[in-house]
Formats: sequence, C-alpha cells, structure tokens
Amino acid sequence: MATLDFESELRRAGANAGSGWRRLAFLAQRHILGTIGLVIMLLFVWIAISADLICRYDPLSVDSAHRLAAPSAVHWFGTDSFGRDVWSRIVHGARISLAVGIGSTTLGASIGVMVGLTSGYLSGWVDLLFQRVTDILQSLPLLVLALVMTAALGPSLPNVILAIAIPLIPTVARVIRANTLALREQPFVEAAKSIGMSETRIALRHVLPNTIAPLIVLATAQLGSTILTEASLSFLGLGIPEPYPSWGRMLSESAAEYVRVAPWLVIFPGIAISLAVFGTNLFGDALRDILDPRQRG
Repeated sequence: MATLDFESELRRAGANAGSGWRRLAFLAQRHILGTIGLVIMLLFVWIAISADLICRYDPLSVDSAHRLAAPSAVHWFGTDSFGRDVWSRIVHGARISLAVGIGSTTLGASIGVMVGLTSGYLSGWVDLLFQRVTDILQSLPLLVLALVMTAALGPSLPNVILAIAIPLIPTVARVIRANTLALREQPFVEAAKSIGMSETRIALRHVLPNTIAPLIVLATAQLGSTILTEASLSFLGLGIPEPYPSWGRMLSESAAEYVRVAPWLVIFPGIAISLAVFGTNLFGDALRDILDPRQRG
C-alpha cells in the first residue's frame, strides 16, 4: 500500500504547510486544470441552487407568440418551438443533471463500497460469489445496462438514478476490493485481531476509512459519466419525462427538425453538457494526482 504524508509532500514541493489556506492555494496553483474543473463544477452547483433567482421566465411556460425567437436581450439563449425560454430551461436542467449525477454516483458508490469491502475482507466463497456477479454486470456497458433498466422501469427521475447507479456498482466494488485485499494484510489489522476486536469492527473502523481516498477519486471521475448517461437516456426518450427540462431531451427535441433554422436549440444544451462533463473530468484527474501518489509521473 502507498501512503501519502501531505505535510512532507508539500514541504518537499516548496509549499508552506503551516496554513490550510496556503496549502489549498499551492495545490490550486500546481493543478491549474483541476482548479478550472472545480470552478466549473461550483458554477453549475451555484446555477442549480440559484435557478429561481437568475431566471426571468418559467421554464415550463409556453409562449406561442415567440416561437423560435433568436437569442436577444429579452431571451438570452432564444426560445424553443413552444416559445419556452432556453436559458431558463438550461438553468433548471442543471438541477436535474446534478441530481441524477450526484444521486446515482452516491447510490452506486455506497452499494459498491459495501460489496467490495465484504468481498475483499471475507474472501473465500463470498468473494467468489460477489466477483461473478460483478463480472456479469461489468460485461455490459454502462449506457446499455441503463437503457435496459429505464426501458423496464419507465422514464422518471428515481428510475433514472437507479438505472445509472446499478452499472456503477461493479466498478466501485472492484476498486474497494483491491484496496481491502491489501489493507487486510497490514500490521494494524493484525494488531486489532490480537486484542480481540470483531471482524466487522475491524472492517468498518480500520479498513474502510483507508479506502476513502481512491473512492473519492473514482466517484468524481464517474460523476461526469453519469451526467452524460442521463443526457443520452433523455435524448433517446427514456430519461426525464416531459415537461421537465433536461439537457438531453432539449437536444432530442431540436436536433433533427430545428438545427438549421434555430441552431441555438442545439448549441447551448450541447455546451452545457460538455462543460459539466469537462469540469468533472478535470477535477477528477487532479484529485487522482493529489490523493493517489502511485499514479504520479
């Protein structure tokens, strides 16, 4: 196992490790792309939280008199074929994308941690059983499995979160299992056993906390994939149902019929999806470099 002493690492790199803010400032300067990704993520979070304050129009309000209006001072991103304000729909769509991304990542990671921890720590037939199940799940691509589940469950926000979370479980479980297999051989685990500590307590109190760093890196990296998957499902008509705004459904409604006469209907939702995925990927790469010294060049 590789361990990371942040104080010595920062001092060796030339940073003053005496202040928490100075450490953060040093890491931000050293990982510029990761900082950009974090800023993008925080911007989307702020937009989602403040959607009711920064929007002038109801995203569901239909105005047939202003159908397909071009971007202007009145409608910043124009309007769609129903006269709905595109800016308002993109802003409120950020809520849905973040809700699906965070919800599915949290659910999939939580179940994956329990499966990986149990499988790696108990080993034996339990590990064999869990690994065969995860092999079956991992043999199907995330989008394909999510498509099958949403088609079976029906389009709704809870069903989309569940459908995207299930394919994430084997990926998380394998990472946690690999770390657990290494940790269970460490001297601190043997010491805990020697004083009579129960296996459950050792796993939860001593092994699980040491898997948090790789879990954070993996969850951040998967967040962008979940947002993209939700957009893909909505684009295919299996994600968030109408009339609720979803970036993928906005593309689906306008891509074929209005792309030439109203290109803003495709451009702005596409930019929103790209920025959200781009930001999470940049931040995830920076976290990997910071929290996992084995990945450093």
